Amino acid sequence: MTLPSGIGNRLLAALPAADLDLLAPELEMVALDRDAVVSRAGDQTEHVFFPHSGAISVMIDMANGQTVASAVIGREGAIGTLSVLGPSPAAVTAIVRAAGTASRIPASRFHTAFSRSLAIRHAVQIHFKAMLIQFQVGGACNALHPVQARMARWLLHLRDRIDHDVLPLTQEALSQILGVRRTTVTLLMRNLRASGAIRSVRRGEIEIDPSRLATVACECRDTMRLEVEEIFSMNAARSRVLISQTF
Repeated sequence: MTLPSGIGNRLLAALPAADLDLLAPELEMVALDRDAVVSRAGDQTEHVFFPHSGAISVMIDMANGQTVASAVIGREGAIGTLSVLGPSPAAVTAIVRAAGTASRIPASRFHTAFSRSLAIRHAVQIHFKAMLIQFQVGGACNALHPVQARMARWLLHLRDRIDHDVLPLTQEALSQILGVRRTTVTLLMRNLRASGAIRSVRRGEIEIDPSRLATVACECRDTMRLEVEEIFSMNAARSRVLISQTF
């Protein structure tokens, strides 16, 4: 696969050309269909995905059948990179919430490139740090903040990834993400519509007012976004230093 100059995935775009060339022949562009499962807990990781658009939620499956989202990934991240730590079944399930596209590479091929490239290893490290922030802040948020604030945060997370105020999301999917009953989501939707934070709820779509919704959301959304941006900024600065040292 020949990647275009304007690479949509932020991790791939950060790689020097020589390191990206280690991956490019094995990458293929694939569609991320809404509600598709790209990784299932308990299965071996067969592919690593680098989204260019859309949004994927990382879900924790409990023994009693309940689920809750622990992170959301868009063009800033990847799915399946944890497989470089060694062969083991996936610990989480990754579900496409907003359709898009991704570059996909067989996990074995990615592992080979990972072992040969310091830049690829560094990109994976960046991704791990960004995911760890989501896991840590998200865990604290789930324990300390009311459901309505958490729901507003998740809606804004999805909006940040797809850059559109109409979110392709059902109330059933939102109840799975939040780990609450569907009736709870319906009640919260009613409250947010009354305040104007949600403009409309149609079949399979939720239209939001981002500025009003931000006043309802907890501070965790901004905390995560700022810390992730800081990680990428530090990486960009490090890359400039490394490049300058080679000349």
